[in-house]
Amino acid sequence: MTGLILLTGATGYVGGRLLSLFEQKSVRVRCLTRRPDALSGRVSTHTEIVAGDLLDRDSLSTSFHGVDTAFYFVHSMGNGRDFEEQDRLAAKNFAEAATAAGVHRIIYLGGLGNPDHELSKHLRSRQETGDVLRAYHRQVIEFRASIVIGSGSLSFEMIRALVERLPVMICPRWVSVKAQPIAIEDLLAYLLASIDIPVEASQVYEIGGPDQVSYGEIMQEYARQRGLRRVMIPVPLLTPYLSSLWLGLVTPLYARVGRKLVESLRNPTLISNNLAETTLPVHPRSVRDAIARALVNEDREFAETRWSDALSAAGQSEGWGGTRFGSRLVDSRTITVDVSPERAFAPIRRIGGKTGWYYGNWLWSLRGFLDLLVGGVGVRRGRRDPEQLRVGDALDFWRVEHYEPPQRMRLYAEMKLPGRAWLEFEVTPCEGGSQIRQTAIFDPLGLLGLIYWYGISPLHFFVFAGMLRNIARAAKNTDEKNHSVPRIQPAVEPQ
Repeated sequence: MTGLILLTGATGYVGGRLLSLFEQKSVRVRCLTRRPDALSGRVSTHTEIVAGDLLDRDSLSTSFHGVDTAFYFVHSMGNGRDFEEQDRLAAKNFAEAATAAGVHRIIYLGGLGNPDHELSKHLRSRQETGDVLRAYHRQVIEFRASIVIGSGSLSFEMIRALVERLPVMICPRWVSVKAQPIAIEDLLAYLLASIDIPVEASQVYEIGGPDQVSYGEIMQEYARQRGLRRVMIPVPLLTPYLSSLWLGLVTPLYARVGRKLVESLRNPTLISNNLAETTLPVHPRSVRDAIARALVNEDREFAETRWSDALSAAGQSEGWGGTRFGSRLVDSRTITVDVSPERAFAPIRRIGGKTGWYYGNWLWSLRGFLDLLVGGVGVRRGRRDPEQLRVGDALDFWRVEHYEPPQRMRLYAEMKLPGRAWLEFEVTPCEGGSQIRQTAIFDPLGLLGLIYWYGISPLHFFVFAGMLRNIARAAKNTDEKNHSVPRIQPAVEPQ
């Protein structure tokens, strides 16, 4: 992989993933964007950022200098009624600027769909964009893909929201239309392989996994892997407009984006030839494997997330319900204490057991008793050692999942819950001492999980806030020499 690469859409889903791969491989990349400030803090020092507007041909004059390969990941799905004309103008400007600068190859990601059928405006525009690029540049590699399955992708997030929130789903006709989904990892593999593929003219590759399935079948497979039972009732009269409003209520989609997406879903998006399979060294995985991979990747990325980077500097949750990250619900808060990180971490490593939970211990005991009633572990396990912890230790009805003193401790809940839960503490040095971040994380299982979280959110507001205050107070009272903490903590602190 040689030569400078120009990348558009680096703030988008596919472009952002591709940029990360380029940076891992130390590939020279220049990102073209209308808003350089949106990228400046997200790229390595080796990645260039240039400002340019594809609707303004003059703004592109220097962006292509020295570029060998240019990736085009631009479309106007969220724009107004003139999005098709904007797509055509942007593609024309991009291709003309690339040709003038002597760019060797343009790589474009479009959409699957039989052009002989009456395509939706969105799919038609995606394919017309490829036509325009080829009209103004001699070598364009176009990939046409269907549903992209990966944590964070538009389609996958829609599927997740529908399945997680709706035990009974009213399914319009588009839910049964066939598609050929592709995992995000396989899509990226195709894009990387296309940089050096030995072709001299333009080429269109239709790509997808081996399975031809409907959205309904994808949702059922997602439900199976999440351990959910879902009833799907077909209703043929739900129009794209009504469907978009419905999606806007129960999924993260904006109604205008949802409408364009739903209009596209009325068209089958299936591969009609095996050119990509026989030409490019990629073997796409099945829908089952793609969904499993998306869930595993989400767990890994979530575990590696530093909430101090993801949340506001103030560290306050957005109301009693917390903040949403993917399928997770998060209640995170911080406090600054004028002691060293070692002293700040001391009360954290002694939490649970005889020390208690620093606030509302009777509530924690009640929660443990209720857990015992439904066959859970309760709080009777206590902890192995009052002073020391290690990964894998039982801690009341938690398990130590990550332990890195004096910086970080993460506990995984082993109580009976309609979902998965974690409690995490992070200590970082800051001006004036140390910052303690306390984060409660919940991955709800279906509608019952959401009801559980939001039902106890008012209680979280008081318990977690009081808990953090008392941890900070205990840190100040910690002995400087041996970091010992007074064992007696108030059961409930007055508000």
